[in-house]
Amino acid sequence: MEYLLWVLIALLAYSFVAPLTSVIMQDVPATPGLFLSTFVFLVIASSVLLLTGTADPSHAVSVEAGYVYVAGVFLTVGILAYTAALETGPVSVVVPIFGMFIVGSSVLGILFLGETMSLTRAAGIVCAMLAIVCSAGDGR
Repeated sequence: MEYLLWVLIALLAYSFVAPLTSVIMQDVPATPGLFLSTFVFLVIASSVLLLTGTADPSHAVSVEAGYVYVAGVFLTVGILAYTAALETGPVSVVVPIFGMFIVGSSVLGILFLGETMSLTRAAGIVCAMLAIVCSAGDGR
C-alpha cells in the first residue's frame, strides 16, 4: 500500500502543473516553457538517480528499454499536445478532457496487461467518463 502515499503526492503535485502552465504561457510561449520545465525535471530526476544509486547505464540498453523509449515517445507527444491545449484553452476544460487518459490507461491495462474487469471497475470507468464530460461542459 506504499503506492497510495506516492500516488497522493503525485496527485497533489500534478494538480499545480496545469494552472501554473496556463499562467506562465501568458508570457512564455508553450515550446520554450515546456523545454524549461523539462530541463528542471531532468535535473531533479538525474539528482534522484545519483542520490539513490540507481544510475545504472545498463538499463538504457536492455531489451526492456525498448518499451521505455516507446513510452517516452507517447509521453512526449502527450505533453506537447497538453501544453498546446493549455496555451489556447481554459484549464477548467482542458484538464478534465486530458483526464480521460485515466479511462484510456485503465482500458489498455485490462485489454493488454491481463488486469481484471469487474462490474465495479466497469462502473468506475463509466462514472469517470461521465464526470469528465460534466466537468468539461460549458458551465451553464
